[in-house]
Amino acid sequence: MIEPFKMAYTVLGGLGIFILGMKFLSESLQMLSGGLIRKAISSVTTNRFLAVLVGLSVTAFVQSSSITTVMVVGLANAGLMQLSQAIGVILGANIGTTITGWILAVKIGKYGLLLVGLGIFPMLFAKNERISGVAKVLVALGMIFFGLEIMSGAFKPLRSAEGFRNLMLILDAQSLPSLLGCVAIGCLMTMVIQSSSAMLGITIALASTGAIPMQTAIALVLGENIGTTITAQLAALGSTCTARRTAMAHSMFNVLGVLIIISLFSPFISLVEAMVPGVANYVNSEGSRPYIAAHIAFGHSLFNVAATLIMLPFIQYLEKVVVKVIPETGKAGKGPFKYFGPPGSMPVAMGVSMVHEELKRMVGDVLQALQHVGSLLQPDLKGRDRFSQKIKAIEEEADIMQKEITTFTASLMQAGKASQEQADRAYAYIRAADELETITDYAFSVSNYLKRLEKNELNFSEGAWKDLEGFHTEVLAFFTLAGKSLNGEDKVSTSEVLKEARRLNDLADTIRDSHLVRMKSGSCSALSALIFSDMAIALRRIKNHTVNLHEALSIEVQ
Repeated sequence: MIEPFKMAYTVLGGLGIFILGMKFLSESLQMLSGGLIRKAISSVTTNRFLAVLVGLSVTAFVQSSSITTVMVVGLANAGLMQLSQAIGVILGANIGTTITGWILAVKIGKYGLLLVGLGIFPMLFAKNERISGVAKVLVALGMIFFGLEIMSGAFKPLRSAEGFRNLMLILDAQSLPSLLGCVAIGCLMTMVIQSSSAMLGITIALASTGAIPMQTAIALVLGENIGTTITAQLAALGSTCTARRTAMAHSMFNVLGVLIIISLFSPFISLVEAMVPGVANYVNSEGSRPYIAAHIAFGHSLFNVAATLIMLPFIQYLEKVVVKVIPETGKAGKGPFKYFGPPGSMPVAMGVSMVHEELKRMVGDVLQALQHVGSLLQPDLKGRDRFSQKIKAIEEEADIMQKEITTFTASLMQAGKASQEQADRAYAYIRAADELETITDYAFSVSNYLKRLEKNELNFSEGAWKDLEGFHTEVLAFFTLAGKSLNGEDKVSTSEVLKEARRLNDLADTIRDSHLVRMKSGSCSALSALIFSDMAIALRRIKNHTVNLHEALSIEVQ
């Protein structure tokens, strides 16, 4: 006899334990992955196969395609990923998320509490982060299996419920309307729960108890593949055109893949039956179906792998369609740092990786500002105001980026559980953003000093111009050297940076002494001498903050 209230709270409790286990598994795998996620994101190029592999590997680590696709939308929104790259990563994420099904197909639900018992004490009391992380994986898997076992037990009475059996006769996925109905239910439920993994767990629990047949379960899984795209669509609301196109590409790909499988549904089911050992609808002495979970997991994987392989050669065409569906509405531009939603909605590892990528862009902007300073230091330059305006624009954007990076990173650390390495890296990035912003302040100061020189109709001697230009060239090269630590180029040691800094100090002293000689000889006026001194000090401070930048980023060199 079915007790609706008891079944409802038992299913909800089991689902809650299941979802919490998935969350723990995601967090612990991210901590154990170290810098893998950051390196994977940084390696994404225009190579579509590499992008797919990145999407697959990242999703395998975080155990959620929604998290990966939301991250991709954020990277596209920040101008850090092109549309073609984003589509490739999403295709890989669709494959990576099928690993969840195989985890659920492992029939060790009865040992879920054993795994929790084995892992809970090392997770809580181990001092070593790696041991604690491995223990948390055990606890997470135990909670996933135990939650699935609870849901399966709660669903067992449905097998004999006449009303539910009559519903399944309608939703048996044997006819096209019935099949479309199952897909729609899977889609809507996933949109409500906001987790395809949770819906997959419910589907496997229903199928394992015999409440629904295999074809109904796979039809629900097809709908779940569409429903999971709503997360990326929500993340793209109010974002840039590229971000909205990325989310739309995800939805279009999944809908197109599902429509293809619907048109070939009977052969698809037969292929799954033929390739997976055991009969899907076989019922054991306990009244359960021991083989059906593996059939569902295989069907899920086969669908996503086949759809990806079919679509991979046609990414450029999908990109063109998406561009036509969502046309450019305004002038494109990278703009300041853009991130989506509250930091707590994304994993710490991904948030830190996004800050890393944004800092790389900030280094490029600062380098551009310093190059403009070099243009200003040409004695016979016409139209200095044009370069001054460019430096001012970069300085203003650097202010915004520094504030946003600091606010975002601090909130990310407070909202999520970070490993010590992730925390160290995050706060190093906050310091790096501050140093970069300060460098742009001094670059803007140099342009203001030159404006002051022109306003008073003054000039420097030929030797003074050469000293300033030469010192700036050395400082620019020094900044480029220090920036390599962030851009993943040849790493430079701290001793090498400090040695170069000492050499620049000596060069600055030489310039100061030459300046004093010119003052004594009367070859420069008092005001122009003061402006020269201010500019030399500004360049020297740029050098000092470049040293600080390297120290902040020294974690990248280790």
